[in-house]
Amino acid sequence: MIDNLDDPGSLNTSDWHWQLRNRITTLEQLEKVVEHLTVEEKRAVIYSLKHPEGLKMAITPYFASLMDKNNPECPIRKQMIPSMEEFRTSPVELYDPCGEEKDTVVANLVHRYPDRVLLLVTDKCAAYCRHCTRRRIVGSSESVIKEENFQSAVEYIKRNNKIRDVLISGGDPLLFSDDRMEYFIKTLHAIDNVEMIRIGTRVPVTLPQRITNDFCNMLKKYQPIYISIHINHPNEITEEMKAACGMLADNGIVLGSQTVLLKGINDRPQTMMKLMHELLKIRVRPYYIYQCDLAPGTGHFRTSVSAGIKIIQSMRGYTTGYALPTYVIDAPGGGGKVPIGPDYVISKSRKGVIFKNYESRVFVYPENGSMISVPKLDKIASERNGS
Repeated sequence: MIDNLDDPGSLNTSDWHWQLRNRITTLEQLEKVVEHLTVEEKRAVIYSLKHPEGLKMAITPYFASLMDKNNPECPIRKQMIPSMEEFRTSPVELYDPCGEEKDTVVANLVHRYPDRVLLLVTDKCAAYCRHCTRRRIVGSSESVIKEENFQSAVEYIKRNNKIRDVLISGGDPLLFSDDRMEYFIKTLHAIDNVEMIRIGTRVPVTLPQRITNDFCNMLKKYQPIYISIHINHPNEITEEMKAACGMLADNGIVLGSQTVLLKGINDRPQTMMKLMHELLKIRVRPYYIYQCDLAPGTGHFRTSVSAGIKIIQSMRGYTTGYALPTYVIDAPGGGGKVPIGPDYVISKSRKGVIFKNYESRVFVYPENGSMISVPKLDKIASERNGS
């Protein structure tokens, strides 16, 4: 039996159950936190409440406290407060931008790549990001996976012994109780062909109170556990978030980041560089930068692909490789993640590869014992430099 996500908890703001029960979901509540809402923000909140078929608004008191009350351009504010832009869609946008539904093999289980599956265990999040790629389902009912569906997923994984990696996501799976999370993990861990379990979450950012010693002690019994944390801006890295990540890392949990490239929020190279450096300081390895998916109503968040390439180019060679995530596009319609980056190769032949480095200096790597003449290389370098 799958339990309810809510729990009586205490009346303590440091208690994660209290944070969940007191999420900001109305204009009146929001105005108490952000005193100077713009007319546009108020209009969008009212409109979203009148049209519940869209992505609902819910923000934990903790995460709301990080919003700049006087700056509508605050990166956390822009991610959390509805905008009228959400209600303007484009013909290129897709109901299911990553094509998950066509790769759903049994209820709640997506099998796209040969050796791994995605298990969606809830549609509830602690706070709803306005750029959400799963807005077609996330927050719609705030329900949890049915027991029979979980068992069907388990049986499918057992029958397909090429599956070695299970990603538990949602919604946010860390909203379950410790006991229920252990039930999921223990059951999956016991499957012979499952070698690793991953969890996708934004909880350490929006609800760091959820990460407790008891929870970490439970996780470390089922190594290897990998947690991918959705984090988009340096302002999200607070003392509370640092403490949460520290507890997880101290207990042997491998942490990685997943960042969505968002216009006006983190699309400046210096902002992204700072985020990656701050992540390394708290033992979170930069993993992915995602091009914002083609989910309906997210056009105002999407940058050009060239903006993402520029960010990667600005970091390569100027910081450690550990700080350099992979920039990917989740191919529209279900093609999977495709890495995108600057093109450093100038030409290739049987004799060798001519390429440039991060400073645009030209080099050659000979193959098969062949040599490329220095004059030819010098000519290429001269042409690259426009002389």
